[in-house]
Amino acid sequence: MTAEARTPSAIDDVAERWVDTLVDLSPVLATYIGRNEANGRLDDVSPEGHDRSVAAARAALAELDALEPVDRIDEVTKTDLSAELRLQVELHDAQWHLRDLNVIASAPQDFRQAFDLMPTAQVDDWAVVAERLAAVPDALRGYVDTLREGIRQGVVPARRQVSEVATQIARYSADDGFFAKFTADATPAEGQLPASLARDLADRAGAARLAYDELRSFLIGELAPVASEEDAVGRDLYALNSRRFLGATIDLDETYEWGRDELARMVAEQQSIAEEILPGASVEEAVAHLEADPARKLHGTEALQRWMQETSDRAIAELGASHFDIPEKIRALECMIAPTQEGGIYYTGPTDDFSRPGRMWWSVPEGVTEFDTWRELTTVYHEGVPGHHLQIAQATYNRAELNTWRRVLAGTSGHAEGWALYAERLMQQLGYLDDPADCLGMLDGQRLRALRVVLDIGVHLGKPRLDGDGVWDHDYALEMMRHNVNMSDEFRQFEVNRYLGWPGQAPSYKVGQRIWEQVRDGVHEREGDAFSFKDFHKRALDIGGVGLDTLRNVLLD
Repeated sequence: MTAEARTPSAIDDVAERWVDTLVDLSPVLATYIGRNEANGRLDDVSPEGHDRSVAAARAALAELDALEPVDRIDEVTKTDLSAELRLQVELHDAQWHLRDLNVIASAPQDFRQAFDLMPTAQVDDWAVVAERLAAVPDALRGYVDTLREGIRQGVVPARRQVSEVATQIARYSADDGFFAKFTADATPAEGQLPASLARDLADRAGAARLAYDELRSFLIGELAPVASEEDAVGRDLYALNSRRFLGATIDLDETYEWGRDELARMVAEQQSIAEEILPGASVEEAVAHLEADPARKLHGTEALQRWMQETSDRAIAELGASHFDIPEKIRALECMIAPTQEGGIYYTGPTDDFSRPGRMWWSVPEGVTEFDTWRELTTVYHEGVPGHHLQIAQATYNRAELNTWRRVLAGTSGHAEGWALYAERLMQQLGYLDDPADCLGMLDGQRLRALRVVLDIGVHLGKPRLDGDGVWDHDYALEMMRHNVNMSDEFRQFEVNRYLGWPGQAPSYKVGQRIWEQVRDGVHEREGDAFSFKDFHKRALDIGGVGLDTLRNVLLD
């Protein structure tokens, strides 16, 4: 990072105002980045709300098009923000918003998750929570209006997604579900809530539960009967979403074939490690051997949380002393058990002022009570340091060079998740996975990510199955998950449903890793003996989040 702050440019000004626009249009996103002035509201996802959002994107794009960059940082900002805005317009024109319902990242989940990151330490914080709870019914009605417009135009989500989201909603609104427990557990640090606020919270949580139940009734009664039987979205929509998650245009057919080869390579590498663990054993036998080892087990979510935190703290201390420059502000990383049971592990970045640190969340599926440390060690490195936390918090910290959009909002899944997989391999190279069991766990994750490339492209583009018998579909995808992924069946089923409803996102991990490694190798080839991994990583992370085409252009130009 530069020691002296850079003078903001006209392009920086457009980017800063775009952040303010997003805070206004998407209070959920505002909460995520710590702009708490919008915490009492929710996004307007009605047809009119979508029209306002795309009009704002067109206006910002027109401003950018009229400006010339003053330096290299400006060039990156203009290139990347313009690409994001154009893609937003393209997705809207393709009517993606009319069918935007899936099991992990659509309005029903976004609105519920908005409460997870809200401040709750003070009585006044709970008053804001009450405001947002009061906004839930109107926000969900607007969402229903958009889905009804989709029905009118014949643009509908897959029936499987409709059914699965209806099941999720039933858990949200149950007597022991999120909204009931969230407000019942309201305990600010400064004491009891005033009786009037406690009543407001209870009443508004009840209204939110009712609104979610009404959404569920709409999904079951109106949308499911007309929803698509096809899980696949087709090549055109898939290509748009692939660009959305990568920030790069790729050859989907070549990537599919590469994914097949990468999957075979992961299987062979796992087999080699399995024989180190148990001579003559198959991967499955080595896994069974490890799963029977009580020394590698954690029991209960409290033990899981403690182990995550201790592992993360140790990695930050050791890597910060040797292989990375880790500023003091970003050394805090909180490991959390999520208040839901949907499955999945995810990271949320720090607020812009670091008043809320980065957090690693584990949403433990219902019924899962045991956890294998050999399987999950690499996950802590993936989500924490040197993975997501180092990457995202480092960009947030870089005020000297980067505008707010570049620091806290820019980037893609391919950039972030690709770096996290790159980081997993880096930890192997640094000796943190020398235990063959831990290495097998890392390879298990890498094998899953390679499978997701062929599975996701295979289903959505209707590719021939690997066995040559028909084309990819849900049942074959689940079969391949069961054949390749050594995890609970609840996890496998959730993951397949996630891929089918969120096209292009799952391959962005492994494809992103591929592009990160291609860029590093290209820089290494150019610089020869002068190449330094530590310097390369610093240069790359100081850019902040960008699309992968932009990353390639910046570092290889």
